[in-house]
Amino acid sequence: MKVIFLQDVKGKGKKGEIKEVPNGYAQNFLLKKQLAKEATSQTIGELKGKQKAEVKAQAEILAEAKALKEKLADEKTVVLFTEKVGPDGRTFGSITAKKISEELLKQYGLKVDKRHIELDHPIRAIGLIEVPVKLHKEVLAEIQLNIKEA
Repeated sequence: MKVIFLQDVKGKGKKGEIKEVPNGYAQNFLLKKQLAKEATSQTIGELKGKQKAEVKAQAEILAEAKALKEKLADEKTVVLFTEKVGPDGRTFGSITAKKISEELLKQYGLKVDKRHIELDHPIRAIGLIEVPVKLHKEVLAEIQLNIKEA
């Protein structure tokens, strides 16, 4: 019996695959537990439509990430922070990914998820700093920060 896998089944198939499996295994296990459905011409057509829509959605997300990278790469896009600085030249508060994300939205209207900002540790220094951002698995950008003394 030909089935379309709805979920990954170890050793048998991955989600979205169409495979030939024994009738008993398909009816008693895969179909019963809703891990797969029978591959008819209608269900195969639905699967192909879903796959096309998924590819289109991924292309749109990639295009948005590239557009955001262009905006971040612009020389005018420098996020400005004014922090209190101690006698040792380090800021009292640290600048975290959340703060950077909020300031980008406030100053430039650019929405970047804080989880995409790659900080090894919170920033406590003053001056010009570049912070890497992973906007998409294929798109890496950098945010320019200018941290000044208050």
